[in-house]
Amino acid sequence: MKLIQLPTQAFEQRLQEEMVENPALESGKDENVEFDEFSDANDDYDDTPQNETEDINIDDYLSSDDTPDYKYQSNNYSDDDEDKSMPFVAGVTFHQDLLNQLNTFVLDDTERDVAEFLVGSINDTGYIRRTIQDMVDDMAFTQGVYTDEGTVDRILKHVVQQLEPAGVGARDLQECLLLQLKHKTPTDSVDLAIDIIENQFDAFTKKHYDKLIQKYDISKEQLRNAIEEIEKLNPKPGSGFSGNQKPIEHVVPDYTIRIIDGELDLTLNGRNAPELHVSKEYQEMLQSYKDSTNKSAQKDAVQFIKQKLDSAKWFIDAIKQRQETLYVTMNAIMHYQQEYFLEGDETKLKPMILKDIADLVGLDISTVSRVANSKYVETPYGTKLIKEFFSEAMKNTDGEDVSTIEIKRILQNVIEEEDKAKPFPDDKLAEILKDKGYPIARRTVAKYREQLDIPVARLRKKI
Repeated sequence: MKLIQLPTQAFEQRLQEEMVENPALESGKDENVEFDEFSDANDDYDDTPQNETEDINIDDYLSSDDTPDYKYQSNNYSDDDEDKSMPFVAGVTFHQDLLNQLNTFVLDDTERDVAEFLVGSINDTGYIRRTIQDMVDDMAFTQGVYTDEGTVDRILKHVVQQLEPAGVGARDLQECLLLQLKHKTPTDSVDLAIDIIENQFDAFTKKHYDKLIQKYDISKEQLRNAIEEIEKLNPKPGSGFSGNQKPIEHVVPDYTIRIIDGELDLTLNGRNAPELHVSKEYQEMLQSYKDSTNKSAQKDAVQFIKQKLDSAKWFIDAIKQRQETLYVTMNAIMHYQQEYFLEGDETKLKPMILKDIADLVGLDISTVSRVANSKYVETPYGTKLIKEFFSEAMKNTDGEDVSTIEIKRILQNVIEEEDKAKPFPDDKLAEILKDKGYPIARRTVAKYREQLDIPVARLRKKI
């Protein structure tokens, strides 16, 4: 069950760990003897002392003082391989970059200590979320730097908030936007944007555009130009720093679905189906002990080797079971949603829950859940997370079961096509969906809208 829930990359890592821990497990085509003929190899051992074998020194495997040689070796190493190394760049962090910029300012020792403390108080998004009084007290108690609020405020405004990127060191969104606007080349639109953010920030955030037009006695075009200047700003200036960006995570699809001659073709990623077999060397080693005359002295050795062989065989069987479970589960999902996979239209997705697939393949619901929650499938329409194909059913006006995914897609299309000057409220959206044959309540519309990460009508309004 643990192997089933692992996606491809995690499975490969688990496989490598097992091969390091168990030298009786090898990769590649199996040209060795069958494991089963050795399964009872230790049954003939008794406690009668006899001559010691000279074939193998079991201390090489049982000694706790020495690390076995196989743990130092790579499974795919050959003498022809080049010793290659991957260079990497030691990047400068966001805070280190800010500290480096302080060197361009002429500051005395106390001012530099204060400036460095302020930089250290900036979070990864570029904001300082502490009050000046708190920072004054903290510097006195932890750094031994004694200053006053006026000095800290001056250094914050004239040093720290002048650093790049513009907006860094702000204490709230309003101050952050103002700092960025004041770094821009002055124009009528920029000046109006500064005035709006500085004096009418609440009306701007609530999109009371009529009130702003009346307040400043301007045209819609002038207000639109000012808003465009504001929309170009970065509300999280620290997040744009290259050193703060998270590495891109590449998704490795566990399956591939292709359309061949109008038919769906499913393949399991080959990295999920490694060629593994039990080590011939370990099998021969066990056989040599079986034939040994001194069976009592080598009883511990036999138990150790047999345990490794049993573990290897169990792991191989577990992987085979994993491959079969992954394939039959995805195959059932593919045929259940055949219409979608052939056309790529999300409105063609049928209502489908875990129990539907569990019943088809004869597996437990928890097993299907493990497959669905962590696996990806490459389709002609992009790489998809399998759990996205599951949805609850709702009745349309014709009494047919429709997928909630289909309703969400239609809701999203309605919102995309609405007049942004007068966006639809949730009750109006519910009426439109009802007219389209999907009678759902306003609160359900609100829930689906939030799941689609679409804001309320007021925040979708544009001038």
